[in-house]
Amino acid sequence: MIKIRDFKLDDYNQLIDLWNKAKLPFKPKGRDSYNKIKEEIKKENSIFLVAEEKGRIIGSIFGTHDGRKGWINRLAILPKFQRKGIGEKLCVMVEKKINKFGIEIMGCLIEDYNKNSFDFFKNIGYIIHNDIKYLSKRKNEDI
Repeated sequence: MIKIRDFKLDDYNQLIDLWNKAKLPFKPKGRDSYNKIKEEIKKENSIFLVAEEKGRIIGSIFGTHDGRKGWINRLAILPKFQRKGIGEKLCVMVEKKINKFGIEIMGCLIEDYNKNSFDFFKNIGYIIHNDIKYLSKRKNEDI
């Protein structure tokens, strides 16, 4: 049976293993480092969840909000568990938790090569906005 629960710091190594197996790019020297995640999970606007089966992490999702819009980040499911509804359950849980803050808009950023993620989010009700361009400014390439 699959259980969805809050992420704990003790899960970090399993989380990194999940991201590697799911081929989710991450920044271990930057925003995805143990210390950065340790600080982020303390914030009131952060919702970090994992899906677990028999004590093994098989999925993850991070949700945040900026007071106006909610964001889904770091959704990853182990390949053999994909297309079984786990990703959708994780998204719904994050959406509900963020809605409790009065946030009525959810967003996610997907790199243009990631057709599977586009299809997944489109299938659960997200609208693709081809007219939006994402820009970022980073202190270094590791963050």
